[in-house]
Amino acid sequence: MHRAYRSACASLLGTALLLACSSSPAPAPATPAAPSAPGPATPQPAHPASRWVPATYADLPGWAGDRTLEAWPALLRGCERAPAAWAGVCADARRTQPPDDAAARAWIEQRLAPYRVESQDGRAEGLITGYFEPLLEGRRQPQGPFRTPLHAVPADLNTRKPWYTRQQIDTLPAAQAALRGRELAYVADPLDALLLQIQGSGRLRVTEPDGRERLVRLAYAGHNDHAYRSVGRWLVEQGELKLEQASWPAIRAWAERNPARRNDLLWANPRTVFFREEALPDPTLGPRGAMGVALTARRSIAVDPLSLPYGTPVWIATTEPLSAQPLQRLTLAQDTGSAITGAVRADYFWGDGPEAEAQAGRMKQPLRMWVLWPRQ
Repeated sequence: MHRAYRSACASLLGTALLLACSSSPAPAPATPAAPSAPGPATPQPAHPASRWVPATYADLPGWAGDRTLEAWPALLRGCERAPAAWAGVCADARRTQPPDDAAARAWIEQRLAPYRVESQDGRAEGLITGYFEPLLEGRRQPQGPFRTPLHAVPADLNTRKPWYTRQQIDTLPAAQAALRGRELAYVADPLDALLLQIQGSGRLRVTEPDGRERLVRLAYAGHNDHAYRSVGRWLVEQGELKLEQASWPAIRAWAERNPARRNDLLWANPRTVFFREEALPDPTLGPRGAMGVALTARRSIAVDPLSLPYGTPVWIATTEPLSAQPLQRLTLAQDTGSAITGAVRADYFWGDGPEAEAQAGRMKQPLRMWVLWPRQ
């Protein structure tokens, strides 16, 4: 998924999630016998942004309480593009269908060794944020309130570096001419368009000219080569919000109270993201992450690949933003982004829908992480 603020966008996103859908291997009727005792870990990959400290499963907060089986599809999808060190584990995983959470945990404990993730200077606590896949209503042609276009990549994007800014796109005839005919759909709220660009991917329930409705995905296809600037931070700099208030719901509320300054808010971020339309044959799958596989809601995270390689299972220990309840679970490192940097840093993919938006828009929690790596 290519998120605008995380991107060159690998991410996201690209925001953005998230994709090529692939079929899961047929499960075997029973779990193969596990090795009699855990072996030593295979050599670690390069991870210059972090250090891995040997740990035990007893060190992982909440390990025994996770619904580990929920992470199994994400693990199998990660195996589609797994590095060589995972060949044996992934071959075994494809032959396995654990019957319950306890069996899945036992399988993991036998095959994977845990390591606490720290910064190079020994800090074990970092930050987790959240992202999601928006669901918007759209029209193929401008009508009524549906006047804000979502664009495909302009033909001259690679010949003009950087391309026009967001403000120039809204005000310059030359920029508007370059985008003429590239409109994929129209949405009713410019802030929805901005949100889609920040997340890097989203679902669009689009009404066709003949009245039929279709659910499609708009996936990241490129951007205008300008640096992303947070509109939330702009509001803080303007004295309109305090830093701890700068959530997406607060940004929307400010825009509703200050319609005359809405363009100032939007134009504070010069980056614009362009999309491509994709079919959505399986609505349960998220968009494709930087690893190249479909993201799994609440089981995929974006990480710094200099800290953790793609496809790695990661135990996260944090809290949910709305309830402050513990959020301790097995996730898969399957995405990244330019703002996701450092050893103990993750972006948690909440999925799609109103709850996912509410959680992701407020998530900025302390984080501890453990990486699980194959034993020999």
